[in-house]
Amino acid sequence: MKKRLPPLNWLRSFEAAARHLSFTHASEELHITQAAISQQIKGLESQLGTTLFIRLPRGLRLTEAGSAYLPVVHEAISKLSEITEELFGQGRNKLLTIRVNLVFFINWLSPRLQLFRDLHPDVNLKITSNIWFDGADRKHEADLEVVYGNGRWSDLEARRLTWDTLFPVCSPDIYGSLPDELTPEKMLKQRLLHVIGYEDGWGHWFNRMQVINAEFDQGCQFDTLVNALEVAANHGGIALGRSSLAERYINEKRLIRLFDENVITCEAFYLVNSKTKILHPQASLFIDWIMNEVENDNNNILNKPLYI
Repeated sequence: MKKRLPPLNWLRSFEAAARHLSFTHASEELHITQAAISQQIKGLESQLGTTLFIRLPRGLRLTEAGSAYLPVVHEAISKLSEITEELFGQGRNKLLTIRVNLVFFINWLSPRLQLFRDLHPDVNLKITSNIWFDGADRKHEADLEVVYGNGRWSDLEARRLTWDTLFPVCSPDIYGSLPDELTPEKMLKQRLLHVIGYEDGWGHWFNRMQVINAEFDQGCQFDTLVNALEVAANHGGIALGRSSLAERYINEKRLIRLFDENVITCEAFYLVNSKTKILHPQASLFIDWIMNEVENDNNNILNKPLYI
């Protein structure tokens, strides 16, 4: 027959006393008398049928059974406390922290963010930025994160936000200096701007445009697309635009699209959260809102002709 679980207050008294190795310090932490701590631990030892502490003239020492029991009890109490705070405590009003890829924030999220604020004025947001996502082993400090990649992260819940296509873009001044009847082959001689970290860069674009084994200058590289787009808009060269991010520049006439063909990317932006971390109580409001924006986004590749 299974032993019934001991009362939670007995377990809390054991955990505090085991951490401090002192009934006195445990009683001060839990705001109950030392006698109550001692009585609850005696009750716990009686129910478990084993001694958990060796009582010394000054302090306590855990028995072998007590040492084995402590980490399990500590983890269970910590988890229960965390969940209770998130769901019912002041955590309901704490900041919803969202880390966002910088280029996505500037060109996609920031123009729309006030819409979310208008819909949910009681949600307090903290927005921080990232550039690259460093994989599944990172510590997930944010409640939600917008990252770029292939979407294959075993420890994350991932929701796809973009279906990008690729096309070269440049400033009106650069456009005026380009050869007549510009072809992908002629692009090889142009000043190309590169973004490190993307799997789908200029090599992918040239390959899809039937320029196989293309050789081109690797000179100017950037760690984020927002830098490359800004340099392109300031007449510094030709960037490889992504449809979800270049539209603002094109609408503002700061950049001009050079080819009509759409080349599909294998990567995308994703909204992710840890599968093992308790979700912020208000995170679902942001998730529902951003996914509705994605559904209504005119840049959704499903609504456009594709070049594969």
